[in-house]
Amino acid sequence: MAETSQKAAVSPKTQKIFGSWAGMLAACLIACFLWGSAFPCVKIGYAFFGIAASDTASIIMFAGVRFTLAGLLVVAALSIARHKPFLPEKRDLKVIGILSLFQTILQYLFFYVGLAHATGVTSSIIEATNTFFSVLLAALVFRNERLTTRKVLGCIVGFAGVALVDLAGQTGAGFTFTLAGEGLVLASTIAAATSSNLAKRFSEEHDPVLLSAWQFVFGGLVMLIVGAVAGGHVAPAPASDPVASNLLLLYLAFISAAAYSLWSVALACNPLSRVAVFGFMNPVFGVILSALLLNEGSVLDPATAIISLVLVSAGIIIVNRPAEEPKPAKA
Repeated sequence: MAETSQKAAVSPKTQKIFGSWAGMLAACLIACFLWGSAFPCVKIGYAFFGIAASDTASIIMFAGVRFTLAGLLVVAALSIARHKPFLPEKRDLKVIGILSLFQTILQYLFFYVGLAHATGVTSSIIEATNTFFSVLLAALVFRNERLTTRKVLGCIVGFAGVALVDLAGQTGAGFTFTLAGEGLVLASTIAAATSSNLAKRFSEEHDPVLLSAWQFVFGGLVMLIVGAVAGGHVAPAPASDPVASNLLLLYLAFISAAAYSLWSVALACNPLSRVAVFGFMNPVFGVILSALLLNEGSVLDPATAIISLVLVSAGIIIVNRPAEEPKPAKA
């Protein structure tokens, strides 16, 4: 039954393209590269808009503006491409609200508030457990897939690559954990993993790109309002070029729009575990691009970067290699 409903939500052409190994690989790597570029670009954006790392309200409001724009970009692009408004139907509204709650509102509110009370390294490592939680929830809660030794091993190998790249160059930075800091970052990670499973399930009967776009609009507006009520402020700093500042904000919106759209389609056309494991590439791309764009080359030496990439790639290959267990018969 799920297979029939999925075909109604994802066209046969889309399934053929993104359901193939090459299509899934391209979609996931492009999405992860875009998300990786967000790490340095967000830092640059904070400088352009004069937002201090301790100004949580303005950070939440900045994210709200970014995500609202991201959703509107997808809506505008698809409306033009399809020659009609890209609007949700009544049956989509509840699903959009639920997905937005986990994918945007809870995930980022928990993350930004927690990050203000946690160390960056610890937060990065905790955030990388998103893949573990996605696979575990898929098997134990949503029951979309079986939890196999191969999937667990692939996640462990991939996580080792992420931990290596996050810990590189860090001296004397012990692993700390507080409920108000790392605890909220962990809650953010669980919300993100839940959203991946929800997106996978909802895409069986709803357009995954439509859900991605409108959950951004709704969730972004909520975050914008929360940030504003908390005293946040988003405007280019007096010393910044307003054109460059707004173009960067537009690019950050494009990152979210394009990356989540590709990721949502990949989830709709493939088993969740095969897609989720690519998430280990995000921090690796983030560190490499930060070294290039922020002159943080001293943070990570080339040898460590190569080893990390090898481990992450190995984890992806282990999870995505042909399964040895017999597949359940489906019509």
